[in-house]
Amino acid sequence: MKAIVQSRYGSPDTLTLDDVDQPVPAADEVLVRVRAASLNARDWHLMRGDPYIARLSPEFGRRGPKEPIRGSDFAGTVEAVGRDVTGLQVGDEVYGESDGALAEYVSAPERLVARKPANLTFEQAAAVPLAATTALQGLQGLVQPGRSVLINGASGGVGTFAVQLAHAWGAEVTAVCSTRNVDLARSLGADHVVDYTRDDAFRGDRRYDVLFDLVGNRSLRDLRRALAPDGTLVLSGGGVFEGGSVLGPIVLLLRSRLTAPFARRQRIVSLSTRPGAEHLDALRELAEAGTITPAIDRTYPLPAAADALRYLESDHARAKVVVTM
Repeated sequence: MKAIVQSRYGSPDTLTLDDVDQPVPAADEVLVRVRAASLNARDWHLMRGDPYIARLSPEFGRRGPKEPIRGSDFAGTVEAVGRDVTGLQVGDEVYGESDGALAEYVSAPERLVARKPANLTFEQAAAVPLAATTALQGLQGLVQPGRSVLINGASGGVGTFAVQLAHAWGAEVTAVCSTRNVDLARSLGADHVVDYTRDDAFRGDRRYDVLFDLVGNRSLRDLRRALAPDGTLVLSGGGVFEGGSVLGPIVLLLRSRLTAPFARRQRIVSLSTRPGAEHLDALRELAEAGTITPAIDRTYPLPAAADALRYLESDHARAKVVVTM
């Protein structure tokens, strides 16, 4: 089968379209014929091995990614199932997360796969898993009718879902994005849009009950200044490639953990997303109800996946970038 393969850390130029063996599903896995895959910031972090300290974690390797095939979010059709799989069968249209999604076939644990929303195309469904799960887990339980929510990075993959969810749950939503994305943010349900090229959402008098930071480009002091005295700050990594870094957004996350015990009534949360079929099932219901609709910026064919990642990491991308097979 064809797949996007990488043997060492580096730029998109290190990615190649190669012939590799088709995976064989383990007992608890399903083999999916991939119809579309979407890209996330996680993909360029793994591709670059950035920040460098992450290379010490189990997910990364010292000199190159442990998983040579890039990508994680996918949508497609079940081609085979392992002997212990009970909830899915051959022919099911599914979506989910698993390393190695930028390929014609991917083998994924059943616990990370679910039936795709019936009203979404494969391209739309592939745009959902990691980004929408992050938005769901970041805001669920915090957003209530009438509460004010600021989303920093509202036009990105996670941000576009976060705006829709916060709006659907009755919050007063303020989106922070660039000029070219103001109309997009409004179309997704933002009540107010701050164009960061003209205004600073963190320097005014407005305070927010929930601040969802998806960029990591502001100091913890700036973020807390924009937060209500009893508000909640949710941090979810973020950042774009800027030539390599030792710690990257990890610095902000570390400072938040040190500060959290002394934040008085303010609550600071470092979000760690947990993938799972139960979240995909919840997102399917939201998609089929029309509560969320994936916003897709561009699509690329599999042979052009390196160009797709180059576009994603340049910070020109908005919403989701999808690769089709």
